[in-house]
Amino acid sequence: MTHIYDKRGFTLIEIMVVIVILALLAALVGPKLMGRTDDAKITDARVQIKNIETALKLYKLDTGNYPSTEQGLTSLVTIPTVGVIPKGYKEGGYLESKKIPKDPWGNDYLYISPGEHGDYDLFSYGSDGAKGGEGKNADITSWDIK
Repeated sequence: MTHIYDKRGFTLIEIMVVIVILALLAALVGPKLMGRTDDAKITDARVQIKNIETALKLYKLDTGNYPSTEQGLTSLVTIPTVGVIPKGYKEGGYLESKKIPKDPWGNDYLYISPGEHGDYDLFSYGSDGAKGGEGKNADITSWDIK
């Protein structure tokens, strides 16, 4: 006959062994997962640039031109009030979110039109927020995205 007091639990040593195993797993897997954050942000920036490019192309289809540098990307959400005021501007703008996204590092995307690499240049300075850089600090540019 068994009593309810006969149930056995884990010993302190068993619990400590499990904690050590979990700590070893975290030490091995954690750094590999943490390094992927930069890759995810770079991919996110490329996707956002492509989305903004799509909005710019729709803007040009409706108005005949890309927004000037002075008009900027805000032209994609509100009709420009400077420079040449476009005819045929789509009511509601060209971005579904109704706002210009920041890059994954919280900085504004940079826009120049006409650009040095085409009708416009659209880019982010990457994680360091400074021109140039390599690896995770490299600029993400519309003209280098395939």
